[in-house]
Parts: sequence; C-alpha cells; structure tokens
Amino acid sequence: MTLFPEELAASQLQTADPSDWPVAPGWQRVVDEFFQSKTGEDLCAYLRQRLEAGAVIFPPQPLQALACTPPEAVRVVILGQDPYHGRGQAEGLAFSVAPGMPLPPSLRNIFKEMQRDLGVPFPAMPQPGGSLRAWAENGVLLLNACLTVEEGVANSHQGRGWEALADALIAQTSKSSQPVVFMLWGAFAQSKRSLIDEARHLVLSANHPSPLSALRGPAPFLGCSHFSKARDWLRGRGMPNFTWT
Repeated sequence: MTLFPEELAASQLQTADPSDWPVAPGWQRVVDEFFQSKTGEDLCAYLRQRLEAGAVIFPPQPLQALACTPPEAVRVVILGQDPYHGRGQAEGLAFSVAPGMPLPPSLRNIFKEMQRDLGVPFPAMPQPGGSLRAWAENGVLLLNACLTVEEGVANSHQGRGWEALADALIAQTSKSSQPVVFMLWGAFAQSKRSLIDEARHLVLSANHPSPLSALRGPAPFLGCSHFSKARDWLRGRGMPNFTWT
C-alpha cells in the first residue's frame, strides 16, 4: 500500500500534548490524573524530545481506544502490548490495522479463530480489512499497554510510562458494575489479571495469537472459542444484542 505525503503525515504522531488526544468523557479523570503525575509528565517530555529529534512515532492518536469506547459502553477488554511499528498500520486500537493494510500474522489468526468459532468469513479487503474500529464502537476496548512506538522498532517506548495509564484504565474498568469479559492473550496480558475483580467479571486466558504461540499448549489460541464464550456469557447477563459482527 503506497501512501501519499499527506497520508504519511496523518499516519504518525504530530504532537506530544495530551490535550490534542481526545477521549470519551468517562475516561477523562483517570487520563488527566495520569498526565498530571510525574510519570505522565516524564512520558510527554520524552515524546516531545523524540519528535524534536525527528523520530517517526505511531499512532497519530495514542488514545484512540478511549475515544471509540466510552467506559460505560465497555463489554469486552482485549489487551495488547505494543502498537504496530510499520508505516500506516497502527490506528490506536490493539491488534487493529488501518483499513486497506495487509493483515499482520496475529490478526490473521484472530480472524481464523473467529471463522472457526463463529462461522464468520474473513473481512472484506481492502476495506474494512484488518480495522477493528467496528468492534471498538460496539463495546470492545482494544487497549495496548504501551500506546506509542517508533517506526521499525518494536517495543521502543516500553517502560516509558504508558503502562501505568493502562493499569489505571484496567482497574477503573474492573470497578464497573456492569459485567465485562477480559480476554487475556499471552503472558503479558495475563500479568494484568490481579487488577481484575473476577467475582464480578469473566476472565478468559489463552496463548497469544502470534504464529509462534497460537497452537502451543497448554492453552492454544486457535481453538480457544473465546469469541462465542464472551458472547454467550454477556447474553446470559442481559446483553442479548452483543455481537462480534
């Protein structure tokens, strides 16, 4: 996929000012508290420094998941670790790629498991392709623990402070009175289990959908049936219209 110059600029971060990253009102308090903390201030200073040095950072809107899915609408949480680091891929939603981009291997396995579990076909290409925006707008919080990355360098912003915000968002969601399904794929996502009130919510665990682990025991991703389990559990708790499609 070839991007024109204006599309190239639109695909990357332009500012390190959190006021330029809108979120749904229900998330604003926890977001403001984070950016007013020393960890949040240090993170913004680091992002400004990298932008001034000419670094290309993705995605253009790091808090896109919080703009698409208000806390009162969250029905499912899927945790990722790091945005895609290829040009034009990341759109601020875990595992999702911008419309028209080729499917990364992990996302291909997600669609493969959905096809096996629910009988739904792969998404139409080039659009919507691998974009999971429709999920986000239907109550699926697609949250990465680290919300920015530099072009071509996976995990390049890991440990810079984003993880503290992700933990606060998970904890806020866990306090919700409405039932939520947390889908924890891989060891990193499963390390957040202690933040979740399992007396109130459903936690589903499996290996990461990457080709390296999707078929590996003891909890292979392919064959986990998480999509139908989440749907059926939510429908059994007063949400008959929840659907993945």
